[in-house]
Amino acid sequence: MKDDFIFTSESVTEGHPDKLCDQISDAVVDHFLQQDPFSRVISECAVSTSIVFMAARFESRASIDFPNVARQVIHQIGYEQHAFHAKTCSIVTSLKELPAESSAPVDEQEMSEEEIERVPVKNQVTVFGFACNQTAALMPLPIWLAHRLARKLTSVRLQKILPYLSPDGKTQVGVEYRKRRPIRIHSITLTAGQNRPDEPSIEKIRTDILEGVIEAVFSEEEIRPDDRTRIFINPEGPFIIGGPSVHSGLTGRKNAIDTYGEYSRHSGSALSGKDPTRIDRIGAYAARYAAKNIVAAGMADECEVHLTYSIGLSRPVSIQVETFGTGRIPDKEIAARLEKYFDFRLAGIIRQFNLRHLPSLTKGGFYRRLAAYGHVGRMDIGLPWELTDKMAVFKTS
Repeated sequence: MKDDFIFTSESVTEGHPDKLCDQISDAVVDHFLQQDPFSRVISECAVSTSIVFMAARFESRASIDFPNVARQVIHQIGYEQHAFHAKTCSIVTSLKELPAESSAPVDEQEMSEEEIERVPVKNQVTVFGFACNQTAALMPLPIWLAHRLARKLTSVRLQKILPYLSPDGKTQVGVEYRKRRPIRIHSITLTAGQNRPDEPSIEKIRTDILEGVIEAVFSEEEIRPDDRTRIFINPEGPFIIGGPSVHSGLTGRKNAIDTYGEYSRHSGSALSGKDPTRIDRIGAYAARYAAKNIVAAGMADECEVHLTYSIGLSRPVSIQVETFGTGRIPDKEIAARLEKYFDFRLAGIIRQFNLRHLPSLTKGGFYRRLAAYGHVGRMDIGLPWELTDKMAVFKTS
């Protein structure tokens, strides 16, 4: 990436069809783990006009009413329009129960180090974690702002400030960089659905969103729009209702929104809909945890951590660090400290982050809360991989 550039990232509201699918898939994971923390489950979802398709493979002692889980999520998001309604949409399921594992499950919290070492990953993947000092959350500014705008769109709808908005919306923010530091807002684009085609007028929608969403969000930001910032609100005109009645959705199709807005690499594997034994999900969280602690410790302004896992092994076969020339010590030295002080083993990650039990300990479930507005960089919920409790290992000589 050049020193001087413009970078854009987008986010979507929880009513976007892809995010609707992610939330249904993660709600299924939560329900399984709440009843049986040793459940193995992979859940996927697709939506279109008046129909929801759910596919799941699982091994568990839990009993799940899949259609009811989906209808609850759809209702909570706010889809009660004629074209797509929580009560009347058709729900089709394709379910497969997996054979039980031969050995009795053991809680990682009770495992010895030797037992942790003997738990291998069962799928191969390369995952990435990233952090930078552009925001308080140590996230790239474009995706941070795009998420904030998307959350505000949902907030003004639910608080009845702009009650005519529908659940579906999309945001995009372009940021201008000089010497790899953000200096101004280049552009802002918001597309928001409305429930009725005849009211309000497109002019009123644009004024309301400018004042109630954009200006409200940027009033709390250090870098704000200026007289050269290009602002587009529903640039193609009215967007009626939106959601599955307008465009289809699929679990795992918003990986960049789930992570770093494409400012950094991501694995391409879906994060939602997977239990904690899937290293392609929790490995991404562990990599973010490592990168965030490196930047929080002042070892680099930007840091990408890259972990590669192979089937049958408990540890990553490769741990790589890239600080893009901003590191205070050599990247190889940072990687060596990661290998020494961080536990990237599958069972070790589950143990450290308590990933089997968080759905039971979190009101309303845990994983579904990740399925909209990002799996990383969240400051609204206490995520264990967002802690910076390992900074000391980088500050020692």
